[in-house]
Amino acid sequence: MPKVTYITTDGESHEVQLENGYSVMEGAINNNIGGIVAECGGACACATCHSYIDDAWLDKLPAMDDMEDSMLDAAYERRNNSRLTCQIEMNDDLDGLVVHVADNEG
Repeated sequence: MPKVTYITTDGESHEVQLENGYSVMEGAINNNIGGIVAECGGACACATCHSYIDDAWLDKLPAMDDMEDSMLDAAYERRNNSRLTCQIEMNDDLDGLVVHVADNEG
């Protein structure tokens, strides 16, 4: 199973194994990773699973669609490496992905 490292806003690092097909958001929720709120449950309708993807991984992710791009406009402190974790589906090519959780509760 591929692994994801979540780095929370307090600097704590959490390495989690996710089954292929699960979203990075689901992995965070299922493993009690702080800061991933996911109010909409993964419907790309709230931006409370906003995170910053480690630069080394940006080119390995699928392209952002218009809906995700629009939702990120509502996210707090959007950056060039901002993504909604509900829109990133895990697969073996993403083994080792590093995600910095944004301030989604502020």
